[in-house]
Order: sequence, then C-alpha cells, then structure tokens
Amino acid sequence: MPTVRAAGLLDVETGEIVRPGVLHVEGDRIVGAPLDDEVIDLGDLVLLPGLMDMEVNLLMGGRGEHAVRSPVQDDPPLRMLRAVGNARRTLRAGFTTVRNLGLFVKTGGYLLDVALMKAIDDGYIDGPRIVPAGHAITPTGGHLDPTMFAAFAPGVLPLTLEEGIANGVDEVRKAVRYQIKHGAQLIKVCASGGVMSHTGTPGAQHYSDEELRAIVDEAHRRGLKVAAHTHGAEAVAHAVEAGIDCIEHGFLIDDEAIELMVKHETFLVPTTYLADAMDISHAAPELKAKAAEMFPKARESVLRAYRAGVKIALGTDAPAIPHGRNAGELVALVGRGLSPLSVLRAATVNSAELIGVTDRGRLAAGLLADVIGVPGDPLQDMTVTQDVRFVMKGGKTYVKR
Repeated sequence: MPTVRAAGLLDVETGEIVRPGVLHVEGDRIVGAPLDDEVIDLGDLVLLPGLMDMEVNLLMGGRGEHAVRSPVQDDPPLRMLRAVGNARRTLRAGFTTVRNLGLFVKTGGYLLDVALMKAIDDGYIDGPRIVPAGHAITPTGGHLDPTMFAAFAPGVLPLTLEEGIANGVDEVRKAVRYQIKHGAQLIKVCASGGVMSHTGTPGAQHYSDEELRAIVDEAHRRGLKVAAHTHGAEAVAHAVEAGIDCIEHGFLIDDEAIELMVKHETFLVPTTYLADAMDISHAAPELKAKAAEMFPKARESVLRAYRAGVKIALGTDAPAIPHGRNAGELVALVGRGLSPLSVLRAATVNSAELIGVTDRGRLAAGLLADVIGVPGDPLQDMTVTQDVRFVMKGGKTYVKR
C-alpha cells in the first residue's frame, strides 16, 4: 500500500501547512499507520484534499466549449460522449467530487448525469465522484427551459414533465418524484431568471411560493436537498423562506436576503468567476446589457454574504467557464476579498457539508484518499491550485507529473 510523501500538507481545520506532508493509503482510504510497500514521492508539492465543485454540468460544453451543433442536433448519445472528456478534464484539474446540477436538455426522460455517475463509479471512464440532480425543475419559459435559451418557435423541441418542465403544484411534485425515482441525489430548481434569460428581468421570481414549498416538501421527505438557481434578492428571500437548502449564484442579493440566509443556514454557491470569465461576445445585445448590470453586483455581493456569515460552498457553473479551469473560482474568490483558508474550506469541508457526507474534505485517517498536489502554498498564492500536478481519487493515482 502506498505512502504519499510531499513537502507539505494542508490541514483545513487548523489552517496550517504540516511539513513534511505524509499520507498512508490502504485501498480507497487514508490510514493512520504505515502499511507501505510503495512510496509516491512528490518532492516540493503541497498536498490538499481533493477539491469539490458544487455547480457543474458535465453534459454540456466540451473541448473548445463552443457548441458545433444546434440543440436539435445535439442528441443524448453525443452529449454522453462529450461528457467523458469533460469528466476526465475536471478530475485531472483536481476536482474529485462535483454536483452535476440539473440537466436542461432533451433526453427522452433519461437522467444522463446518473448514467455518467454509474459509468465512473463502475470504472468504465475516469471522472470525479458525481452527485447528480437529474433534470432541473423549471416552469415553461423559465431560465432553465432549453427552448428559451435558443428562442425556439412554438412546437420546436417539445419537452416533457419528465425532462423537468413543470407548472403548478401537482406537476412540480410529479417532476421531483420522477427525478428521485431514476436516481437523482438532489433536486435543482429554477427560482428566478438569469443573465442569459431571453425574457423578463434577471432577478424575477419564476415559481410561486406554493410551488417552491411543494418542491422542497417532496425532496425533503425523501431525504434530498434542493438547490435553486436564483439571482434576485426578493426571489432569494422567497426561496429561503420556502426551505431551499442552497442558493446558486445569488448575484443580486441584498442585506435582507443575506440576513435570511444566515438565519436559515442556507448555503450560497456564488459562481463569481463567471463575472470575469464568461464569454458573452456572441450573445444578443440585450443579454450583454444584463451582464453589464449583473456582473459588477456579482463581484460585490459574495463578499457581503461572506462577511455576514453565510455558508459558502464553491461552484463554477462550468461550462459557463471551461471544464478543467474550475480552480479559477478559488482565485476569483480570493480576489473578491475572501481569505484563502475560507476559500479552500468552501472547496472542501463546506462542500462536503452541503452534500451531506463526512468521508471527504479533509486529509485524515479513515477518510477517502482523495488527494491532490500543487506546487506551492495556496494560503500564500491561490493560483497554485490552477497547476495541479498530482491527483489521487479513492487511492488510485490519475495524475503525477
């Protein structure tokens, strides 16, 4: 069994770099006593827990990131093949756990992210551990209705309730039940508009309070959490009051919404790097105008939430930024004014808490051997997380350079 040896090791609880960094691995776990007949010597690298991204969609984007086919040509088998490369790039970038946060594509009702999770878990392909949400639950014409993104005419690419298009209490309950039946491990809901919404203001609430409560009730009774794409302060407040567990983006939150999030211990996944790196050069003029309004507020709101005590977990919304460049979010959060240690905790222990697991997020005996190595101290220079030179997931080495 291997011993991993490096110059240092980050203890995310104490915020200290332990030197030297030594981990003993048996099977897929870190163990306390050496059982080694092999030493993996990583020289000057610093070991970190495997990073986690709480907002990705591995079924979208791909090499080059720009779609080469229209949504009506991009069928589920092709998406799955692209997802193989996206999953591999994400893992090799040091992200060993992700939430695939809501399909919004036509699949015929298949939960492609659940299938991708199974393929990775069974060892068919390389990729991170996936917590799948199945199809995002969205109203007709909502921000996560894919026919809205493409501004399709009526009748083009019809979508079903099983694919997440649900209106009214009865339909949203059925949509949630369908995702759970076929393997979703959390529920994603569209609670407001967004930058790329063709209709309405970006912060406008999309589901009624009654519909939001019904979605939360269905998920919570089955032991699943609910994440909500939400931008507007009022929409955030209503989502939090409805019992939503996690707000995605939250670009337009105000002090009142922040206070509610603290009170209810609602997580925020701020995806703030979007404001710097999202390519909107080909977007329609009205969408560029929305971005010009929202992105400056996004850069400011995350710091206010952090200072107020909102729980922050890390997420990128890849492929809104390219798959494999997920660590740009850590660098961006430090640039916004968050402390490096708090950012690393957002990507490790906080994310583990958000997905309800205790077997990862730290480098300690008994936990999963999800370990990465970077060329320096991220507490001093977060950009080292963009140059991952060692990746181990579950005791298996995927990158060593």
